[in-house]
Amino acid sequence: MPTPHRSPTALPQDIEFRSPRDARSVGRARLLLREQAISWKLPDEVTETAVLLLSELMTNAYRHAKAPGREIRARCVLNDDGNLRISVTDANDVLPTPREASPEDESGRGLALVEALADGWGAEPRPGRIGKTVWFELELDAEARAKR
Repeated sequence: MPTPHRSPTALPQDIEFRSPRDARSVGRARLLLREQAISWKLPDEVTETAVLLLSELMTNAYRHAKAPGREIRARCVLNDDGNLRISVTDANDVLPTPREASPEDESGRGLALVEALADGWGAEPRPGRIGKTVWFELELDAEARAKR
């Protein structure tokens, strides 16, 4: 099947946000993703899940990547194959793993949410650089792909 050609005026299918390692960056990333989801005509349920999971990854990056002066990057890509892939890059080299939080814990459930709600997720070191990238994917159904 041939690859569809995008018109020169088509909206970008790949967007990146760069933010300081600051608590306010989490809310800013959520807002920017919501705005992008509207222009990509994503279904509300996909948008809500994507915003929640982005928030979890941004929060982890803010809390754990304590290298001074470093930024957090979030990248959102709407693939032609019908997947939304969102990744967050930070300056912490430690790859995250989901853990089981006890009922008394106030945190520690973010990656469990990502694991439960995403169609796929992972983490890898940044090639040749400091830090890591954590990503997740959400599949769009056939109806949502047709509306784009």
